[in-house]
Amino acid sequence: MPPSRARTTTALALLLLASTACTAAEHEPTPAPHSLPVSRQARQLRLPLDAYASTVAETHLVEDAEDILMRRCMTDQGMEWETLPLVDARDTEPPNLRRYGADEVEAVRYGYHPSPDPLSVLRRSRAWDEREALPAEVRRAAYGPSGKGGCLKAADRQLVGDTAPLDFRAFNQLTGTALETSRRTSEVRDALRRWHTCMAKAGFDYPDPYTAAGNKRWETSETTSAERATARADVACQKSTGLVKVWAAAETRVQHRLIRQNADRLHKAKARKDRWLSAARRVLNREGRTHHQHHVSDQ
Repeated sequence: MPPSRARTTTALALLLLASTACTAAEHEPTPAPHSLPVSRQARQLRLPLDAYASTVAETHLVEDAEDILMRRCMTDQGMEWETLPLVDARDTEPPNLRRYGADEVEAVRYGYHPSPDPLSVLRRSRAWDEREALPAEVRRAAYGPSGKGGCLKAADRQLVGDTAPLDFRAFNQLTGTALETSRRTSEVRDALRRWHTCMAKAGFDYPDPYTAAGNKRWETSETTSAERATARADVACQKSTGLVKVWAAAETRVQHRLIRQNADRLHKAKARKDRWLSAARRVLNREGRTHHQHHVSDQ
C-alpha cells in the first residue's frame, strides 16, 4: 500500500464527497475535541456491504504494521524511521457517517462544516506532513522513486508476500449503486417528501438533505448562524420523519441483493483484505500493540 492518509482516501469518504457535495471550505482552526462528536445512531448504523470495505481503523492497522517493518528496513540502511502516532479508537469516523445527510451531533455544533479533527488524528496528520518534508535520500530509501518501492515495498512483501494490494473498486461501485437505487425506492421517496414538508414548515426549501448540506452559502471560513439553523432543522426533520431508519432499511435490502449478484467478486476482495489484516495483526501483536484490534472492532 502506498503512503496515504487514511482519513482522506477511504472508499466511502470518496463516494460521499462525490455524491453529497457536503464539504465546505477550510475553516479557521478550532480547538480539537478529545473524541469525535458523532451521534449514537451514526456509530450504530451498519450496512451489509460494510463487511467488504476497509474502515479508517483497518487502514491505520495496516499502516502501523507496515511502519514497524519499514523501521527495521530503514535501520538496516543506517537511517532512522519514526513510526506514526496511534489514533484513538474513539477518533475514527463511523463507516456510514453522513450517508443520508448531516449527523445530529455534528450539525448542532458545526452546521454542515466538518468537525475539527480530534487530537490523535491531528498528531497523525502532522506526522504525515513531516514525512513529506523528509530529505530526498530518506524518502527514496523509504518509498523508492515511484512512491511504492523502497522499504515500503519490502515491508509489504514481508507482510503478505505476493498478495495484491487492497482493491476498493467492487465496493466503490456497489455502494454507490446501492445508495442511488435505494434513493429511488417508493418508501425513501415518501420519507424525503415528508422531510421536505417538515423543512418547508420550518422556513427552508430543499428537496433533500444533500442539497441542504451542499448549499454554496455554507462555503465560509466559519459556521454561520444561518447554517447552524438550517442544519438543526434538517436533523430535526430527519428524526421526526424517520428518514435515516427508512433509508437504511431500503438500502439494506438493495445491498443484500447486490451482494448475492456479485458474490464471487466480493468474496475475493474480502479474502484479500482479511489476509492483509491478519498479517498486520500478527506484526502488531509481536510488538505488543494488540490494542489495535480494538481499533478495528470498534468501527
